[in-house]
Amino acid sequence: MSTKEKLEHPKALAHGIIQKLFDDVWFVQGAVKMPMLLPMKISHSMTIVKNPENNALTLVNAMRLSEDGLQELAALGKVANVLRIGGYHGKDDGYYRERFGAKIYAIKGQVYTRKMDTTTNVDDGYLQPDYWLEEGSALPINAATLKILKTPNPVEALVLLEKEGGILITGDSLQNTPAPDRFVNFPARIMMKKMGFYKQYNVGPAWLQFAKPQLSEVRAILDLNFSHVLPGHGDPVIGDAKEKYRPVLEGELKGCHTK
Repeated sequence: MSTKEKLEHPKALAHGIIQKLFDDVWFVQGAVKMPMLLPMKISHSMTIVKNPENNALTLVNAMRLSEDGLQELAALGKVANVLRIGGYHGKDDGYYRERFGAKIYAIKGQVYTRKMDTTTNVDDGYLQPDYWLEEGSALPINAATLKILKTPNPVEALVLLEKEGGILITGDSLQNTPAPDRFVNFPARIMMKKMGFYKQYNVGPAWLQFAKPQLSEVRAILDLNFSHVLPGHGDPVIGDAKEKYRPVLEGELKGCHTK
């Protein structure tokens, strides 16, 4: 499927270097501009996974990089796929399709919108993915499974890489932002502090408030087998991640539906 018209892609913002975390897995952090009246920029993270059999790269929580960053990315392999798992994410997916011919995978029920408000009409989206994914759908990543959280609006997903004891890639659900980093500007620092963003091993407070997932579904993340978390917001959590997130997942989770 293709876009209705040629998109004007958001510009690349400041970002760090691409870090290798595991064999064929990299992570990069940078800034993302929120679609609000105030000029707020927060921290955003992208995970890169390579299929060593064909050198194909899949970008999860895609973030547009600078030209230098794109050269660094291309040196890792061929940019072949973009995988959208966060219901509020996806603004740079179309850029990677236009620049590299990457195929876009998104979760069925997600809509591409530039706003924070949600809509269930996929035809309202500014672009359409090449593939819609459901629970059990094949992914463009070896030895990986998709866990879809169906109760939040918009729908959210997680990707579990079956290596290194389990590597869980998340969008807005599991976060790890103990303090504001250099990609968060002053207005966002104030807002995020008030909302309770600055905690280690956290469930996204804004995601809970706006997407309102069911409590039991969020807690069921603990049923997955993982040792590491690569979040869409914040620092990677390497080692013992399931136990590090257990207190918050078994806690109050303010904003969730309880029925």
